[in-house]
Amino acid sequence: MEPPEVSTSPETPEKIILRWDSMPAEEAREKMIFDSDRHEIDRYLHAVDELQKSVNSTTLSDSNSSSALQIAMARLEDEFRNILLSHTYPIENESLTEFSNSSTHHSISSSDGSEFISSISEEVEFKDDIEGSLVKQLEHLESSSSCTSSSYKAMSSIREVDLVPSEAVYDLRCIAERMIASGYLRECIQVYGSVRKSAVDASLKKLGIEKLSIGDIQRLEWEILETKIRRWIRASKICVRVLFASEKMQCKQIFEGLGTSTDDACFMETIKGPAVQLFNFAQAISISRRSPEKLFKMLDLHDALSDLLPDIEIVFESKSTESIRVEAVEILSRLAEASRGILSEFENRVLQEPSRVQVPGGTLHPLTRYVMNYISLISDYKQTLLELIVSKPSTGSRYSGDMNMPDMDFLEFEGEVTPLSLHLIWIIVILQFNLEDKSKHYRDASLSHLFIMNNVHYIVQKIKGSPELREMIGDEYLKKLTGKYRIAATSYQRSTLVKVLYCLRDEGLHVSGSFSSGVSKSALRERFKAFNGMFEEVHKTQATWMVPDPQLREELRISITDKVIPAYRSFLGRFGCHIESGRHPENYIKYSVEDLENAVLDFFEGHAVSLQLRRSQ
Repeated sequence: MEPPEVSTSPETPEKIILRWDSMPAEEAREKMIFDSDRHEIDRYLHAVDELQKSVNSTTLSDSNSSSALQIAMARLEDEFRNILLSHTYPIENESLTEFSNSSTHHSISSSDGSEFISSISEEVEFKDDIEGSLVKQLEHLESSSSCTSSSYKAMSSIREVDLVPSEAVYDLRCIAERMIASGYLRECIQVYGSVRKSAVDASLKKLGIEKLSIGDIQRLEWEILETKIRRWIRASKICVRVLFASEKMQCKQIFEGLGTSTDDACFMETIKGPAVQLFNFAQAISISRRSPEKLFKMLDLHDALSDLLPDIEIVFESKSTESIRVEAVEILSRLAEASRGILSEFENRVLQEPSRVQVPGGTLHPLTRYVMNYISLISDYKQTLLELIVSKPSTGSRYSGDMNMPDMDFLEFEGEVTPLSLHLIWIIVILQFNLEDKSKHYRDASLSHLFIMNNVHYIVQKIKGSPELREMIGDEYLKKLTGKYRIAATSYQRSTLVKVLYCLRDEGLHVSGSFSSGVSKSALRERFKAFNGMFEEVHKTQATWMVPDPQLREELRISITDKVIPAYRSFLGRFGCHIESGRHPENYIKYSVEDLENAVLDFFEGHAVSLQLRRSQ
């Protein structure tokens, strides 16, 4: 730096230095050199330059010059601190909000959540396992209005802002140059670091980054942490790309070229504590207890940090800041491992979900809703999870003899789907395995089949409703699932209608003998009574059963009608006249064809409906 130009003065450098030092203490504190006019500032700096020359000269310098120089250094240290303090503020709001709207959101369909959650406590009670029931996780997952997806690429690039006016930067560099030249490097760095660190701390506080230890963070409730994670993701972008980058730029402006890596040393002195504070949060989340509800926020953190990593490598490129760089990479690795672990934990939870209480009417089980909503959200994070999930799931072996684990041979999928797809298929397999076990607790076989039909149909519809999920599951496996719910529907109809249709058989109605042959009216009357009783029982029970999907409900009613009505119409046409010609025919032919058609419309409404007589007299 060229020494400032000053006019000739009769005062010696020592006198100029001592004149400022000889002021009364109160006045000296209030009157700062760099608050004076430029001429006075340059006179003082020129005096310091002259003293440094005198002290550094080859001839023996006098003690007055050394003493005056020490006094000048103490004075310049105060001036340095004062300039910094005068221009130290938390980062401006416009900088804080620059990158705040980069995330997109995916809403969870209300038809899959709110109205069912409101009635879940009335429908079924589930036992809590050690970690807390899956149903509680379902309630939490579906009651959230939205879920942040992994789209952090929208906000990128470093944006440096001026933290201190250029005139102040010039003055700070003038002081730093003279302090460092006089051997006061450590003092200069300490003053700079302490003042600027306070400013960075204030900015972090403004961004909502609290001073919490890893233990403090891990003791917080997950619902509280979710809010803090969203805040952290936003704050981390601003910290790295604006705050830390601007601090680094300012250190270069003031200290670059003044000694060996002085600017790096000042930068590290300033941001080491705040950077550790910032990354401690992500580290605490990465090593927290693994549970399924944490996966998506864990992936949000992973995506945010992954997207920030190139900028972290730029901002913390020097040797002195290597530890921060390494820490960020390690946290990213731990978040990836935690995400893989949580997915495995989720698979275990689905397999071992312990509830044995039947859901009323064979409707959807809360576990089915929970699992399918969960893997639908997984598909939203497809790009991230494709990178993280690189191995197929650990499955049961058909030769292991473990009856608590479904068999699955992934050889049929080899080379066709990704490891992530295999995990999703495996989750659906173990969900079905669990549902099959739950279906066995229904005493009525028809209701058991209806339960499987409802739940597998829901699985199929959720897959079809998500293009991403359908692509990962694949059409071949989707066909298998479709076939499974259709088989369950057929099994339900067979077990339900076989007794009804058995009453409409011809066998046993005809009599023959040596004197006469024809229809046994007594047998016919018993057959009509048996049909009436059987149909009334089916109607009574199955009106209370449920098929929540409107289209499936209508298809099932049509199928039942197509089987029962033609058989009844034919039976009535062939044998009705034998009853009508007798006494009290209304006691035996209680229902017309139209009565039965209307009665079938009561099926699967989920509540009791009385069977109305609409028979024409």
